[in-house]
Amino acid sequence: MRALIFDGQQPKAVTNHPEPKPAAGEARIRPLRMGVCATDVELCKGYMGFRGVLGHEFVGVVEEVAGRDTRKWVGKRVVGTINCVCGKCDMCKAGLREHCRDRTVLGIAGRDGCFAQSFTLPTQNLIAVPDEIDDDRAVFTEPLAAACQILRQLTIEGRPFITVLGDGRLGLLCAQVMSQLNATVRLVGKHPEKLALCEKWGVKHRLLDDVGLRGDQDIVVDCTGSANGLSTAMRMVRPRGKIVLKTTVAPGQPGQPGAGIDLSPLVINEIQVIGSRCGPFPEALALLGSGKVDVLSLISRRMKLADGVEAIKASGRGGSTIKVLLEP
Repeated sequence: MRALIFDGQQPKAVTNHPEPKPAAGEARIRPLRMGVCATDVELCKGYMGFRGVLGHEFVGVVEEVAGRDTRKWVGKRVVGTINCVCGKCDMCKAGLREHCRDRTVLGIAGRDGCFAQSFTLPTQNLIAVPDEIDDDRAVFTEPLAAACQILRQLTIEGRPFITVLGDGRLGLLCAQVMSQLNATVRLVGKHPEKLALCEKWGVKHRLLDDVGLRGDQDIVVDCTGSANGLSTAMRMVRPRGKIVLKTTVAPGQPGQPGAGIDLSPLVINEIQVIGSRCGPFPEALALLGSGKVDVLSLISRRMKLADGVEAIKASGRGGSTIKVLLEP
Protein backbone atom coordinates (compact mmCIF):
# COMPACT_ATOMS: atom_id res chain seq x y z
CA MET A 1 0.00 0.00 0.00
CA ARG A 2 0.99 3.65 -0.32
CA ALA A 3 2.54 5.28 2.77
CA LEU A 4 4.75 8.18 3.83
CA ILE A 5 7.61 6.87 5.97
CA PHE A 6 10.70 8.21 7.71
CA ASP A 7 13.65 5.83 7.34
CA GLY A 8 15.98 7.60 9.74
CA GLN A 9 17.48 9.77 7.03
CA GLN A 10 14.62 11.38 5.13
CA PRO A 11 10.87 11.08 4.50
CA LYS A 12 9.93 8.81 1.61
CA ALA A 13 6.70 8.13 -0.27
CA VAL A 14 6.49 4.37 -0.89
CA THR A 15 3.93 2.19 -2.64
CA ASN A 16 4.89 -1.22 -1.26
CA HIS A 17 4.42 -0.79 2.48
CA PRO A 18 2.70 -3.86 4.02
CA GLU A 19 -0.99 -3.42 4.78
CA PRO A 20 -1.47 -3.54 8.57
CA LYS A 21 -3.47 -6.24 10.30
CA PRO A 22 -5.28 -5.18 13.47
CA ALA A 23 -4.32 -7.02 16.64
CA ALA A 24 -6.98 -8.02 19.17
CA GLY A 25 -8.88 -4.94 20.28
CA GLU A 26 -7.65 -2.85 17.36
CA ALA A 27 -9.32 -1.32 14.33
CA ARG A 28 -8.01 -0.86 10.81
CA ILE A 29 -8.83 2.63 9.61
CA ARG A 30 -8.89 4.22 6.16
CA PRO A 31 -8.01 7.91 6.51
CA LEU A 32 -10.11 10.54 4.75
CA ARG A 33 -8.04 13.57 5.76
CA MET A 34 -4.64 13.79 7.43
CA GLY A 35 -2.95 16.86 8.90
CA VAL A 36 0.77 17.58 8.76
CA CYS A 37 2.01 18.75 12.16
CA ALA A 38 5.17 20.50 13.36
CA THR A 39 5.94 17.27 15.20
CA ASP A 40 6.08 15.42 11.86
CA VAL A 41 8.64 17.94 10.65
CA GLU A 42 10.72 17.51 13.82
CA LEU A 43 10.54 13.70 13.56
CA CYS A 44 12.22 14.01 10.18
CA LYS A 45 15.05 15.89 11.91
CA GLY A 46 15.61 13.09 14.43
CA TYR A 47 13.10 13.90 17.18
CA MET A 48 12.23 10.79 19.26
CA GLY A 49 14.44 8.61 17.05
CA PHE A 50 11.31 7.53 15.19
CA ARG A 51 11.31 5.16 12.21
CA GLY A 52 8.20 4.14 10.30
CA VAL A 53 4.98 5.60 8.93
CA LEU A 54 4.51 9.23 9.92
CA GLY A 55 1.32 11.03 10.92
CA HIS A 56 -1.02 11.31 13.90
CA GLU A 57 -3.73 13.81 12.89
CA PHE A 58 -6.60 12.16 11.01
CA VAL A 59 -10.25 11.57 10.43
CA GLY A 60 -11.10 8.24 8.85
CA VAL A 61 -13.48 5.33 8.45
CA VAL A 62 -13.17 2.06 10.34
CA GLU A 63 -12.92 -0.83 7.87
CA GLU A 64 -12.13 -3.79 10.13
CA VAL A 65 -12.05 -4.64 13.84
CA ALA A 66 -10.31 -7.54 15.53
CA GLY A 67 -12.50 -8.28 18.53
CA ARG A 68 -16.02 -7.84 19.83
CA ASP A 69 -16.57 -4.26 18.72
CA THR A 70 -17.15 -4.95 15.02
CA ARG A 71 -20.78 -3.82 14.98
CA LYS A 72 -20.00 -0.75 17.04
CA TRP A 73 -17.21 0.59 14.86
CA VAL A 74 -17.10 -0.80 11.31
CA GLY A 75 -18.26 1.87 8.88
CA LYS A 76 -18.06 4.66 11.45
CA ARG A 77 -16.24 7.91 10.80
CA VAL A 78 -13.76 8.45 13.64
CA VAL A 79 -10.89 10.41 15.09
CA GLY A 80 -8.52 8.84 17.60
CA THR A 81 -6.32 9.72 20.55
CA ILE A 82 -2.70 9.00 19.79
CA ASN A 83 -1.40 7.34 22.99
CA CYS A 84 -1.84 3.56 22.99
CA VAL A 85 -1.53 2.40 26.59
CA CYS A 86 -1.06 -0.75 28.64
CA GLY A 87 -3.74 -0.02 31.25
CA LYS A 88 -1.66 -1.77 33.92
CA CYS A 89 1.23 0.50 34.94
CA ASP A 90 1.18 2.98 37.81
CA MET A 91 0.47 5.90 35.46
CA CYS A 92 -2.51 4.16 33.86
CA LYS A 93 -3.91 3.14 37.25
CA ALA A 94 -3.51 6.71 38.48
CA GLY A 95 -5.61 8.01 35.57
CA LEU A 96 -2.61 9.40 33.69
CA ARG A 97 -2.95 7.18 30.66
CA GLU A 98 -1.26 9.70 28.35
CA HIS A 99 1.88 9.08 30.42
CA CYS A 100 1.69 5.28 30.36
CA ARG A 101 5.13 3.78 31.01
CA ASP A 102 4.75 1.35 28.10
CA ARG A 103 2.79 3.46 25.65
CA THR A 104 3.25 3.61 21.93
CA VAL A 105 2.27 6.82 20.16
CA LEU A 106 0.68 6.94 16.73
CA GLY A 107 3.28 8.01 14.19
CA ILE A 108 5.63 9.27 16.94
CA ALA A 109 6.92 6.42 19.09
CA GLY A 110 6.83 2.68 18.46
CA ARG A 111 3.74 2.64 16.23
CA ASP A 112 3.18 3.33 12.54
CA GLY A 113 1.15 6.46 11.92
CA CYS A 114 -1.77 7.50 9.75
CA PHE A 115 0.02 8.76 6.63
CA ALA A 116 -0.93 5.61 4.73
CA GLN A 117 -3.86 4.09 2.89
CA SER A 118 -4.73 2.31 6.14
CA PHE A 119 -3.41 2.04 9.70
CA THR A 120 -4.39 0.52 13.03
CA LEU A 121 -5.37 1.95 16.40
CA PRO A 122 -6.98 0.39 19.50
CA THR A 123 -10.75 0.74 19.54
CA GLN A 124 -10.51 2.27 23.02
CA ASN A 125 -8.77 5.24 21.36
CA LEU A 126 -11.56 5.89 18.88
CA ILE A 127 -14.20 8.61 19.08
CA ALA A 128 -17.07 8.79 16.60
CA VAL A 129 -17.34 12.07 14.70
CA PRO A 130 -20.80 13.70 14.72
CA ASP A 131 -22.38 14.04 11.28
CA GLU A 132 -22.46 17.84 11.51
CA ILE A 133 -18.65 18.03 11.65
CA ASP A 134 -17.21 17.59 8.16
CA ASP A 135 -13.84 16.02 7.38
CA ASP A 136 -12.00 19.32 6.97
CA ARG A 137 -12.95 20.32 10.50
CA ALA A 138 -12.67 16.90 12.11
CA VAL A 139 -9.02 16.50 11.08
CA PHE A 140 -8.19 19.38 13.46
CA THR A 141 -9.47 17.47 16.50
CA GLU A 142 -6.04 16.39 17.77
CA PRO A 143 -4.29 19.79 17.62
CA LEU A 144 -7.37 21.56 18.94
CA ALA A 145 -7.47 19.12 21.85
CA ALA A 146 -3.84 20.04 22.56
CA ALA A 147 -4.91 23.68 22.77
CA CYS A 148 -7.77 22.74 25.12
CA GLN A 149 -5.33 20.94 27.41
CA ILE A 150 -3.95 24.31 28.53
CA LEU A 151 -7.31 25.15 30.09
CA ARG A 152 -7.10 22.00 32.19
CA GLN A 153 -3.67 22.94 33.48
CA LEU A 154 -4.25 26.56 34.43
CA THR A 155 -6.24 28.18 37.21
CA ILE A 156 -7.55 31.50 35.92
CA GLU A 157 -7.95 34.12 38.63
CA GLY A 158 -9.12 37.69 38.12
CA ARG A 159 -8.66 38.83 34.54
CA PRO A 160 -5.07 37.87 33.70
CA PHE A 161 -2.98 39.13 30.81
CA ILE A 162 -2.17 36.19 28.53
CA THR A 163 0.19 36.15 25.55
CA VAL A 164 0.19 33.30 23.05
CA LEU A 165 3.64 33.41 21.51
CA GLY A 166 3.92 32.08 17.95
CA ASP A 167 1.54 32.52 15.01
CA GLY A 168 1.77 29.01 13.53
CA ARG A 169 -1.09 26.52 13.37
CA LEU A 170 -1.03 25.64 17.08
CA GLY A 171 -0.61 29.25 18.19
CA LEU A 172 -3.61 30.31 16.12
CA LEU A 173 -5.70 27.53 17.67
CA CYS A 174 -4.51 28.33 21.20
CA ALA A 175 -5.30 32.02 20.73
CA GLN A 176 -8.87 31.20 19.76
CA VAL A 177 -9.34 28.82 22.69
CA MET A 178 -7.72 31.13 25.24
CA SER A 179 -9.73 34.13 24.04
CA GLN A 180 -12.88 32.45 25.39
CA LEU A 181 -11.53 32.81 28.94
CA ASN A 182 -12.15 35.72 31.29
CA ALA A 183 -8.78 37.14 30.35
CA THR A 184 -7.04 39.71 28.17
CA VAL A 185 -5.51 37.59 25.42
CA ARG A 186 -3.20 38.55 22.58
CA LEU A 187 -1.30 36.62 19.92
CA VAL A 188 2.28 37.71 19.24
CA GLY A 189 4.09 36.52 16.12
CA LYS A 190 6.33 37.41 13.21
CA HIS A 191 4.05 37.03 10.19
CA PRO A 192 1.54 39.81 9.40
CA GLU A 193 -0.42 37.59 7.00
CA LYS A 194 -1.02 35.03 9.76
CA LEU A 195 -1.79 37.58 12.44
CA ALA A 196 -4.37 39.11 10.08
CA LEU A 197 -6.59 36.08 10.73
CA CYS A 198 -7.08 37.39 14.25
CA GLU A 199 -9.08 40.31 12.85
CA LYS A 200 -12.02 38.08 11.96
CA TRP A 201 -11.87 36.34 15.34
CA GLY A 202 -11.66 39.53 17.40
CA VAL A 203 -8.37 38.42 18.96
CA LYS A 204 -5.78 41.05 19.83
CA HIS A 205 -2.48 40.61 18.00
CA ARG A 206 0.93 42.23 17.70
CA LEU A 207 4.15 41.72 15.80
CA LEU A 208 6.96 40.54 18.06
CA ASP A 209 9.19 43.44 16.99
CA ASP A 210 6.52 45.88 18.15
CA VAL A 211 6.14 44.38 21.62
CA GLY A 212 8.09 45.62 24.60
CA LEU A 213 9.44 42.68 26.62
CA ARG A 214 8.64 44.29 29.96
CA GLY A 215 7.89 41.21 32.05
CA ASP A 216 4.24 42.13 32.56
CA GLN A 217 2.28 39.10 31.34
CA ASP A 218 0.60 36.78 33.84
CA ILE A 219 0.75 33.80 31.47
CA VAL A 220 2.78 33.18 28.30
CA VAL A 221 2.01 30.18 26.10
CA ASP A 222 4.99 29.24 23.92
CA CYS A 223 3.80 27.89 20.56
CA THR A 224 6.77 29.11 18.56
CA GLY A 225 8.09 25.71 17.55
CA SER A 226 11.54 27.07 18.39
CA ALA A 227 13.47 26.75 21.63
CA ASN A 228 14.20 30.46 21.36
CA GLY A 229 10.57 30.94 22.33
CA LEU A 230 11.40 30.02 25.92
CA SER A 231 13.92 32.86 26.18
CA THR A 232 11.37 35.30 24.80
CA ALA A 233 8.66 33.98 27.11
CA MET A 234 10.91 34.47 30.15
CA ARG A 235 11.33 38.13 29.19
CA MET A 236 7.57 38.60 28.77
CA VAL A 237 6.21 36.94 31.90
CA ARG A 238 5.94 38.76 35.22
CA PRO A 239 7.56 37.53 38.44
CA ARG A 240 5.61 34.52 39.75
CA GLY A 241 3.89 34.25 36.41
CA LYS A 242 3.46 31.08 34.36
CA ILE A 243 4.95 29.83 31.10
CA VAL A 244 3.15 27.03 29.26
CA LEU A 245 5.42 25.15 26.84
CA LYS A 246 3.83 23.57 23.78
CA THR A 247 7.09 23.42 21.78
CA THR A 248 9.14 20.30 21.04
CA VAL A 249 12.40 20.52 19.10
CA ALA A 250 14.57 17.71 17.76
CA PRO A 251 17.90 17.14 19.56
CA GLY A 252 20.86 18.84 17.96
CA GLN A 253 18.78 21.58 16.34
CA PRO A 254 19.82 25.22 16.83
CA GLY A 255 18.29 26.65 19.96
CA GLN A 256 17.43 23.28 21.45
CA PRO A 257 15.79 23.68 24.89
CA GLY A 258 18.40 24.16 27.60
CA ALA A 259 21.28 24.61 25.16
CA GLY A 260 22.79 28.02 25.77
CA ILE A 261 19.62 29.38 27.39
CA ASP A 262 19.98 31.30 30.64
CA LEU A 263 17.40 29.69 32.93
CA SER A 264 18.26 31.85 35.94
CA PRO A 265 15.18 34.11 35.42
CA LEU A 266 13.02 31.10 36.29
CA VAL A 267 14.64 31.02 39.72
CA ILE A 268 15.07 34.73 40.28
CA ASN A 269 11.50 35.58 39.28
CA GLU A 270 9.96 32.38 40.69
CA ILE A 271 8.33 31.56 37.35
CA GLN A 272 6.30 28.38 36.95
CA VAL A 273 6.98 26.38 33.77
CA ILE A 274 4.25 23.96 32.69
CA GLY A 275 4.72 21.39 29.95
CA SER A 276 1.55 20.80 27.96
CA ARG A 277 0.90 17.98 25.50
CA CYS A 278 -2.16 15.97 24.45
CA GLY A 279 -5.66 17.07 25.34
CA PRO A 280 -9.37 16.15 25.53
CA PHE A 281 -10.92 15.06 22.23
CA PRO A 282 -14.57 15.36 23.36
CA GLU A 283 -14.04 19.03 24.24
CA ALA A 284 -12.32 19.68 20.92
CA LEU A 285 -15.15 18.03 18.98
CA ALA A 286 -17.67 20.10 20.94
CA LEU A 287 -15.86 23.30 19.94
CA LEU A 288 -15.73 22.21 16.31
CA GLY A 289 -19.44 21.39 16.37
CA SER A 290 -20.35 24.70 17.96
CA GLY A 291 -18.44 26.75 15.42
CA LYS A 292 -16.67 28.67 18.20
CA VAL A 293 -13.27 27.89 16.68
CA ASP A 294 -12.42 28.61 13.06
CA VAL A 295 -10.14 25.94 11.60
CA LEU A 296 -10.98 26.22 7.91
CA SER A 297 -9.11 29.51 7.63
CA LEU A 298 -5.94 27.70 8.69
CA ILE A 299 -5.88 25.38 5.66
CA SER A 300 -3.11 26.59 3.34
CA ARG A 301 -2.65 23.63 0.99
CA ARG A 302 -4.29 20.33 0.09
CA MET A 303 -2.03 17.62 -1.25
CA LYS A 304 -2.19 13.94 -2.05
CA LEU A 305 -0.52 11.27 0.06
CA ALA A 306 1.68 10.47 -2.95
CA ASP A 307 3.10 14.00 -2.60
CA GLY A 308 3.70 13.61 1.12
CA VAL A 309 7.42 14.40 0.98
CA GLU A 310 6.69 17.81 -0.50
CA ALA A 311 3.91 18.26 2.08
CA ILE A 312 6.43 17.78 4.89
CA LYS A 313 8.80 20.27 3.27
CA ALA A 314 6.03 22.81 2.70
CA SER A 315 4.89 22.51 6.29
CA GLY A 316 8.42 23.05 7.56
CA ARG A 317 9.10 26.16 5.52
CA GLY A 318 6.89 28.37 7.66
CA GLY A 319 6.22 31.74 6.08
CA SER A 320 2.61 32.08 4.99
CA THR A 321 1.93 28.33 5.13
CA ILE A 322 -0.19 27.38 8.13
CA LYS A 323 -1.78 23.95 7.72
CA VAL A 324 -1.15 21.36 5.03
CA LEU A 325 -3.78 18.64 4.65
CA LEU A 326 -3.21 15.30 2.96
CA GLU A 327 -5.81 13.22 1.17
CA PRO A 328 -5.40 9.53 0.17
